[in-house]
Amino acid sequence: MPLETAMLSAVLFAALVFAFTNGFHDAPNSLATAVSTRTLGPRAAVTMAACMNVIGAFLGEGVARTISRDIITPPEGPAGPVVLLAALIGAITWNVVTWYKGMPSSSSHALVGGMIGAALASTTAVRWSGAAANFALPMVLSPMIGLLLGFFAMVAIMWVFRRTNVQRMTRGFKIAQSASAAAMALGHGLQDAQKTMGVVVLALVATGYQDSYDVPLWTVCAAAGAMALGTLTGGWRIMRTLGRRVIKLDAPRGFAAESTVAAVSYATSFIWQVPISNTHMITSAIVGVGATRRLSAVRWGVAGDIVAVWLATVPGAAAVAILAYLVLGTALPT
Repeated sequence: MPLETAMLSAVLFAALVFAFTNGFHDAPNSLATAVSTRTLGPRAAVTMAACMNVIGAFLGEGVARTISRDIITPPEGPAGPVVLLAALIGAITWNVVTWYKGMPSSSSHALVGGMIGAALASTTAVRWSGAAANFALPMVLSPMIGLLLGFFAMVAIMWVFRRTNVQRMTRGFKIAQSASAAAMALGHGLQDAQKTMGVVVLALVATGYQDSYDVPLWTVCAAAGAMALGTLTGGWRIMRTLGRRVIKLDAPRGFAAESTVAAVSYATSFIWQVPISNTHMITSAIVGVGATRRLSAVRWGVAGDIVAVWLATVPGAAAVAILAYLVLGTALPT
């Protein structure tokens, strides 16, 4: 088997492993609020999220095109798959480490960090303008938007239902939260499955197996299936952090946070076609809805630890990708 084909096969396998880790790492985004408020049981929640992830994966490919065209330009031949394999190793490693520590971090940022790190270690060109506009700017803005929208959505709910019996309102919002959790899981599939597709397409183009940046149907099916399998594992370590340690949630606040993330996910996927972090969005939205109760209700120490992990994600994944490329690059012909 030629080296180029072998390396392409390794990239495809690593991409599916990344999608699987993305599923169990980011599953708590869709599940933590609904499970912690007892709106859904754990088994029902993971099944629902996995199904909605699959459906979301088939609803678009704009984010996949952004990942494949606007971040890096890998060299042609066997060197291209080596760069992408190193990038995926960096992202997978970061996902596993942060999952083990029970800390929410962005699989999207780990992937882009890995791509940039592997590119810097090789002769690959980084599209800095595209990375800035389509990655760095959404990375900075999305948590701020999540916090503000979550806060104001909860303020609106509190005003509209200010004369409603609390117990009756809670029962009603438990039903509504089932829908908002499903909508958020759909947005997660729409966003994150496409990132895996984008890497696969980039590998196919770099090795000459494909001329365009269109996403083949088999790539969509494979990415959706791998993510769904990962989602079914639950990611319980991170779920405890999001659902309980940041703030104690109730059904109205869970609904407000999930609806916020779903709305932003759809807008960024269909309108701007840029990748965002569902992890950052739901965490900041949870802080936003929690702040409507009182600022002291938010466990700011835990929130600070989460922000520290966020800031370390891109350089951390990039560092691992650089090491991976230095090792894998020795297999390239001179």
